Amino acid sequence: MSDHRTPQDLIYALAVSPNFRMDGLCFAARSSALYRSEDGAGNWYLAYSGLEPGTELPTTAVVFSTNFEKDRSVFAGVTGVVMRSFDAGETWHYSPLASPPPIIAAMAVSPNYERDGTLLVGTIEDGVYRSEDRGLNWMACNFGLTDLGVLSIAMSPDFAADDTVYLGTESGVFYSTNGGRAWKESGFPVDEAPVLCLGISPEHKNDGFLWAGTESNGLFISEDRADHWRRLAPDQISESVNGIVVSEDYPDHAGLLVLTSHSVLLSHDGGKSWCEWVEGLFVEESLVCMAAEADLEPGSVVLVATAFGRLMRL
Repeated sequence: MSDHRTPQDLIYALAVSPNFRMDGLCFAARSSALYRSEDGAGNWYLAYSGLEPGTELPTTAVVFSTNFEKDRSVFAGVTGVVMRSFDAGETWHYSPLASPPPIIAAMAVSPNYERDGTLLVGTIEDGVYRSEDRGLNWMACNFGLTDLGVLSIAMSPDFAADDTVYLGTESGVFYSTNGGRAWKESGFPVDEAPVLCLGISPEHKNDGFLWAGTESNGLFISEDRADHWRRLAPDQISESVNGIVVSEDYPDHAGLLVLTSHSVLLSHDGGKSWCEWVEGLFVEESLVCMAAEADLEPGSVVLVATAFGRLMRL
């Protein structure tokens, strides 16, 4: 494990390259700025170093393009602005959202980004913003969204065909079937349950699987595109769920990785049984976010951040 700590420098989000095993590229969105590593989280450098000196850009979200190997695009969220890079984080461009500036909590890139150029941003108090031109221009898209506190976003892997998007909000789960232009509330079973993270099956068009991690009610699964939900493993997952990674070849390899406040748990059978990713791992600080290689095989890298700004490579 490697440790990177800056006093009082909180980590809000982590992201690893789709080709992480080869390029070692990853990002940490911190309360001070965005940091970049090219050696698998061994050494970190200020990603915004090419911007005007003295610029303070606390960063709350970061995501790779789904077409990263070709377009080298990375997107980061600062208050009121989406930062865009087209060279894997070497240089950056500003794209403002609105005024007063909204606080970005989540970002998602279309699985069909190479053709449609669509991105979505979720904000703490101002709902969803949508771009169809690779993040250059943004429009608020909140029709039907009765909870504007958006904490997480999941886009259907078959977005090009079904236009389906899910939002985790302060009160539950909402969905859109027109590309994020309008929203409906799902049948989430817990009232006023902040949904901190979402995971979606790569075979969502066939199995309808969606997972939701809540602030205080554990982990839920829907097997019918968010119409109905049931709680998973309440005896093992009883605290805040702060991250979900679904294996890239699910359900052939029915791998799920879940980050709770104090553990990293792995299931090989879609959530029926669980084990620790690292046996005996003990961290006094709460765990707040993670990023992982998508195959979830033994030896895969998992990055985890603690509430006090410590970053661990597991």
